Amino acid sequence: MQATTAATSSRPVSMRRKVLNWVKVIFAFLLFLLFMVPFILVVMNSAKTAQEISLSPVTAPSNWGQLITNVVNVINNPNFSYFSAFLDSAIITVSSLAVIVLCSSMAAWILVRNKTWWSTLIFMTLVASMVVPFQVVMLPLVQWLRIAGDFIGIKLNGTYGGIILCYLGFGCAMSVFIFHGFIKGIPLELEEAADIDGCSRAATFFRIVLPLLQPTAVTVLILNGIWIWNDYLLPLLVLGSSGQVQTLPLAVSMFAGSYIKQWDLILTSTLLTMLPVIILFLFAQRYIIKGMVEGSIK
Repeated sequence: MQATTAATSSRPVSMRRKVLNWVKVIFAFLLFLLFMVPFILVVMNSAKTAQEISLSPVTAPSNWGQLITNVVNVINNPNFSYFSAFLDSAIITVSSLAVIVLCSSMAAWILVRNKTWWSTLIFMTLVASMVVPFQVVMLPLVQWLRIAGDFIGIKLNGTYGGIILCYLGFGCAMSVFIFHGFIKGIPLELEEAADIDGCSRAATFFRIVLPLLQPTAVTVLILNGIWIWNDYLLPLLVLGSSGQVQTLPLAVSMFAGSYIKQWDLILTSTLLTMLPVIILFLFAQRYIIKGMVEGSIK
């Protein structure tokens, strides 16, 4: 009698779980569609002429071969140097990521191993800086960048060094926060053993600590890389819209004039700009999840 009652009471529970799981699946699918709609519209309109985009922007293209034509027109356009802008974006992104990972991992390691009031204060200040909107500091940033360049006798505005320095300042806080949570789980005995073997502090970090940070470092690289590659406002302020150094988002804006907007070329160049990041994310997404999970658990 008791077994029959238990089996009967367990059925509604199992049904509620199934219904809840289906609700979660449907919600996740709708959320997926919501985030994919802009990308789908970019892909579809990249295979249309400017007139077709104006008449029917949300319908499928009548001729997908127009995509190849638009790509050729974008690459051969004299006002849009795709390969030059791609090279500038690659240099800025790779250099910024290398500096961010190295500096933020070293800073997080020092803050974790030196448990003093000032290390706690610095860490809390870095965490608090993550909530400061970029719009609040963008104009002072440009002014101080010019002042710093004049002080050291090196031009920073409109150069690789200036934009990389800015990305280090904006990306370091979140990166230190991520590394900080992971380093707390690394046993201190490993570093003590390295000290006994005669390793210096620098050797201990580069030979012991840094290799252990690989999953988290990949997470930091991907998150900051997507942001830096797609960023428009900071390069516009530091590099300018007509400077010698041009990232891909700045180059795409060349197709949008005051009176004429070439939507077919704008959307096609946008698609070409997104493709490298999409391919990189598809290959590295498992490292992002792994790094986040390991950092949160440890």
